Amino acid sequence: MIFRDMSTLIIVFLLALIPHIVKSEEISFDQNYQVTWGGTHVVSLNQGKEIQLMMDSSSGSGFGSKASYSSGFFHMRIKVPGTNSAGVVTAYYLTSQGNGHDELDFEFLGNREGKPYTLQTNVFADGEGNREQRHFLWFDPTTNFHDYKILWNQHQIVFYVDNIPIRVYKNKSNVGVGYPSKPMQIQVSLWNGDNWATDGGQTKTDWSYSPFKANFQGFDISGCEIQSINDQHCTSESYWWNSQKFWQLDPVQQKLYENVKQKYTTYDYCTDRQRHPTTPLEC
Repeated sequence: MIFRDMSTLIIVFLLALIPHIVKSEEISFDQNYQVTWGGTHVVSLNQGKEIQLMMDSSSGSGFGSKASYSSGFFHMRIKVPGTNSAGVVTAYYLTSQGNGHDELDFEFLGNREGKPYTLQTNVFADGEGNREQRHFLWFDPTTNFHDYKILWNQHQIVFYVDNIPIRVYKNKSNVGVGYPSKPMQIQVSLWNGDNWATDGGQTKTDWSYSPFKANFQGFDISGCEIQSINDQHCTSESYWWNSQKFWQLDPVQQKLYENVKQKYTTYDYCTDRQRHPTTPLEC
């Protein structure tokens, strides 16, 4: 159920967006993406405008972008597996290759029927992660498609759900905090994480409900494609997501963000004193 104050804030935010809304180009999966594993568990629908990943006891599946990017405002429309999906992880993330990797994660952690999904986000910089935040959502993500977005520029990283910012990670590299800067590919996967994903691994995947299915739409990419590891052009403000408008949240976005933090956050590494006796610098 959506809280009344969240509904009001969303309406205000969408009204503010109306002059700037441009319908995303409907392009096919093959233009920007390719299957990376579990090919027999990947189904193309609607003439390549939708992809369904499946997972059973034999395999999960995944796809990824053909190119790597060094800044952008990335998005995917996702509908996650439904009934009794405990142990099932649907992941949408950016990741670099090699040692000391950078990574920006959306991970949808399934649950038993009647219990809510958990959305976990994480930020890796130079191979260092352990920056988990977890949220309950204000809707059921199994019944319809919703937009999940990652803004990444030289000033901040913002995770959005239906244009609502749920997490902000500012660039504080000037005080020694790691900040993702390596070229990253977009990756999507459906896999079995029942050793940790639900109730800390206590609730296992029930394979009698398989195959589990997750569906994806929106294969256009708003990102700066990298040509070489030394390519510096992706920080240019000629890319709209690098412009000053996207250096910080505006007042309406900030209000939405504060509401999410207060009402929907279930875990934040910044306040976990058992893991972090001293508050991390980025917090």
